[in-house]
Order: sequence, then structure tokens, then C-alpha cells
Amino acid sequence: MTSRLNIIVASTRPGRVGASVGKWFHEVAAAHPGFEANLVDLAEFDLPVYDEPKHPRLQDYAHEHTKKWAASVASADAFVFVTPEYNYGTTPALLNALNYVYTEWNYKPAGFVSYAGVSGGMRAVEHVKPTLNVLKVVPLVESVLVPMVSEKVKDGVFTPGDIQVQSAKVMLDELARWTGALKPLRG
Repeated sequence: MTSRLNIIVASTRPGRVGASVGKWFHEVAAAHPGFEANLVDLAEFDLPVYDEPKHPRLQDYAHEHTKKWAASVASADAFVFVTPEYNYGTTPALLNALNYVYTEWNYKPAGFVSYAGVSGGMRAVEHVKPTLNVLKVVPLVESVLVPMVSEKVKDGVFTPGDIQVQSAKVMLDELARWTGALKPLRG
């Protein structure tokens, strides 16, 4: 039985490379036998800075953008966040999106495809993990790092190196294990 994997492109910045990195990873994940892979672009949700009048735990959403986002998060069994590193951290758009809902995130695993300059986005991943812990999301150790991402994107197409291809397979295999292990907690 396959599980639904939402691959969330966390950059909403004009001129971003995240969409091309996300497209590549989506193709890899779609070929994995454990997942039905779905590419989710935060830019398409156009979430304003958090504007719900009630706490997300209540799931009593006032705005259509929140209801749409909550349905997307709830539909997934697992996540992969495709995130750049901005100023040693993750994107404001991702932190905002994480904080919009609560219960919809609970008891699901998450992997990361991070990209940046020399760091490969590792600091962005470490920056977001405490928030995921509070949301009862299990962040994996296995991840895909893309250092010097600008050298790997030509004409809007991301071309991974061998290490990214190998890391993606390892992370997806581990993500499938955790997805199965956490499923009873969501029942």
C-alpha cells in the first residue's frame, strides 16, 4: 500500500530555484514504490502572515486560504520540505505555513531537500526542526543536501549530482519506514 507524500516547495521568492529542485525530487519520489508523490508549492497557496482569529488546535478556520492549506496538509502521510537557506535559517513562508495548522501535521514524518551555497542548506533544516517537533512531526536524519545549487540549475532545470541521487533514495526508503510506523498513531 502506498502512502501520500507531499513534497513542499518552501521558497516563494521570485526567481527562485526551489521549484526546479522540487520538480526533480518529485520525479524521484514518484518512482518510489512506497509513495504517491504530490508536489505542493507554497507560492500557490499565497498564505498571508498568520491571520486566523482562533488557535490552530481548534481547527475552526475562518479563511478559505487556511481551509485549503489545512486540507493539503491533512491529506499527506509524510512530507519532504524543499527549502533554501536564508540568513542561516529557513524561509519565512515555511515557518508561517507550519504555524497555520496544528493537528493536521501530527504523527507524520518529514524529510528535507535543502539547498544553498556552501552549506547546502543544513542550517535551514536545523532551524525548522524545533518547530516540527512541537507540531509532532518526526524529522528524519537522512536528507538531501545541495551545496552550490546555482551551479546545478541551468535554464530552469536542476541536474543533481550522484550524491543527491543516492541521498534521495536513502531518505525515501527511511521515510517509507517511518510513515508506516507512525500510521497507527494517527488512527
